Order: sequence, then C-alpha cells, then structure tokens
Amino acid sequence: MEIVRIDTLDDPRLADYAKLTDVALRRVTEPEGGLYIAESNTVIERAVAAGHVPRSILVQEKWVSSVLPLVAEHPGPVFVGPDALMEELTGFHMHRGALAAMHRPELPSVASVVEGARLVVVLEDIVDHTNVGAVFRSVAGLGADAVLVSPRCADPLYRRSVRVSMGTVLQVPWTRIGPWDTAAAELRALGFHLAAMALTDESVALDEFAAAVPERVALVMGTEGQGLSREAVVAADTVVRIPMHHGVDSLNVAAASAVGLWAVGHAQRA
Repeated sequence: MEIVRIDTLDDPRLADYAKLTDVALRRVTEPEGGLYIAESNTVIERAVAAGHVPRSILVQEKWVSSVLPLVAEHPGPVFVGPDALMEELTGFHMHRGALAAMHRPELPSVASVVEGARLVVVLEDIVDHTNVGAVFRSVAGLGADAVLVSPRCADPLYRRSVRVSMGTVLQVPWTRIGPWDTAAAELRALGFHLAAMALTDESVALDEFAAAVPERVALVMGTEGQGLSREAVVAADTVVRIPMHHGVDSLNVAAASAVGLWAVGHAQRA
C-alpha cells in the first residue's frame, strides 16, 4: 500500500475526487471513467466486503489508522493531506473522514439478479439520488430481493445515493433494465407479476392487491413529478394505489416504496 502525503493538487491521480459537488459533471464522468465514490469508513468497508476494488483512497490525517485496515489488501495509493486542500479538491468539507474512488463493477444480467427473488422494485426515471438511496434502504430493511432501474434512472452508485442508503446499495442486488417494450416481456417471462404503483381509474387498493398477492411481484415506482409513464402503466398486469386521506393524492416515491414493500412482502410471507 502506497501512502502519499500531499501538499499540492498536482498529482493527476487526484482527478477522481475533483468537483464532487457538481452533480451534472459526476453523472457523466463517474460511469464513463468506470468508477464511483464511496464516502465514509462504513461505506468503504461495505464496498470492499462486496468485492469492489478501490482505485485510491483520500483520507484525513486523523482517520488514517481506522481506514488503512479496511483497504490493507489493495495496492492503490492512499492520499493523506490537510483539510483545506481536500476541501479545495472536492468542493466540500470532508467531515466523514475518507473517500474512496472505487472501480465500478460490471452490471449483471436481469435474469441473474432476480433469480430466486419473490419481490423486486423497478425504479422508472427517478431523478433524485436521495430517493434512489432511500428506496434501496427500504428494500434492504423490509426484506425485498432486488432493484431494477430504468435506463434514465439516477445512478444508484452516485455518492449521495450510496450515503442515503447507508451503504445498502452495495448489498442489494441491482442492475439496469431496458425500455418497456422489452423489459416488461423479460420480467413476465421470468415469472413476475408487474404491479405499477399509480393513480388511475382502474387501480386497485394496495390492501386488496396484497390479499391475493402473486408469488412473484415486481413493484414499479415512477419518477417524482409525473409518476409512471404511460408505457409503464400499460405494461403492468395490475395498477395499484395506496389509499390516502385529507386530500393528499400520493406519497413521496421513497415513502410509497416502503409502504408497498411492507404490504406485499408481509402478504407473501404470511
């Protein structure tokens, strides 16, 4: 392991950590560069435990002794430097101790991700990384099996998604699906009943759906503003709504996923 103490930002290997607060930039540069950023000792530990390989580590001096054991088997450089220089590099104060530029694992096939699964979540075009991370945490905490994300859905491995998920993005199996004209047929061929969470005249209440729950269910959740696309609703086997009160029409997608997962998962296990 190479420990590099820095007093300038001239080392080109530090480029992985530049401008981490520029979301638009990172959406492009991280996937294209084959990396993602893991933030905090806990997330780095979970990433390594999941078999992900760090390209390098950026750590505050006071956290070196706690970070080194987590990456002891990996040869990448560990950059150590003053807080002010790290803030200049990343664009924020590193109060969580450490960052790791991790090699992004190759995405598995849909079939391999859902093998043996009874309950999965499909995220269509969710744009808020916080919501993506929160859904993953609900999936992990409520005992669902996997997450599938649409081509335009926010990156589950973006730093905020990973952090909000408490690192469960690194534990829950997930991959990307194709557009609905192929994805729906693929999921149905794998034995899944597609349940679209949406408000339509034909929708059934969640408790009604759970009362006769199918053996394998894919809960399809839509984007924050407009909800599910027409293509997703048309592709579904059942459209499901969460009954609401006091004039509220719907929940935030992260909250709705938790409610849906609890109801369907509980019914499947009953």
